[in-house]
Amino acid sequence: MSYRELRNFCEMMRGLGYHRNISIENFRDPNFELVADILYWFAQRYDPKMDISDDIEDEKDRVGFIRQVCQLFASKARIVLNPKKLYEATGYAVKELLKIASMMYKAMQSSDNMVDEEDMGGTQSMMDFNMSSKLHNLKAARALATEITESGAKLYDLLGQERELKQSRDKALDFLDSISRNLDTNNEQVYIEKCIGNIIDNQTKKMTEMEDTVKQLKLDEGELLNKLTRRK
Repeated sequence: MSYRELRNFCEMMRGLGYHRNISIENFRDPNFELVADILYWFAQRYDPKMDISDDIEDEKDRVGFIRQVCQLFASKARIVLNPKKLYEATGYAVKELLKIASMMYKAMQSSDNMVDEEDMGGTQSMMDFNMSSKLHNLKAARALATEITESGAKLYDLLGQERELKQSRDKALDFLDSISRNLDTNNEQVYIEKCIGNIIDNQTKKMTEMEDTVKQLKLDEGELLNKLTRRK
């Protein structure tokens, strides 16, 4: 963990309005109570309706608390936290906390609906930091709606070609039915080989006839040339 990251984290926490003053000295030694308090404050700010217990008296409670917080931000904010570093609560935990702080700080800066504290009577408004995930879902829904519309248009075009396709499909089905009727269940391979053999024989016969025709044409050509020579 660099000094710059620690400094940025402390400045972001002050900008977000964290209720305690945080300094770089707070993370020189393991301080799980501070890390847990920051995580719980993050969870409350992100999802006020979250159901996470802040009881961290024994090891089991601490492990459960870290697990619940990591699951919350992974499922709703798509932020993957390292539970081991958070549990150690050293300077390396700040790198994980900085992921959440950066997201909230950017959301606060980009929000156009910030209410001045004086207009609220000195009370700080709670931002909806879940808005980014909601916007992401909205974009996904719009993309899905566009895809459905395009698929519907393609389906309509294909249905318009049904009459032409039906004729070709019926011919193919008739061909398959004729083959299935002629096939013997025990001699299918023999029948197929016989059909292929008949096709080869027919083609061979046609090729022989073509060769004979070519020979005859060559003879006729020779006779014509002789006649032309005699006439000249």
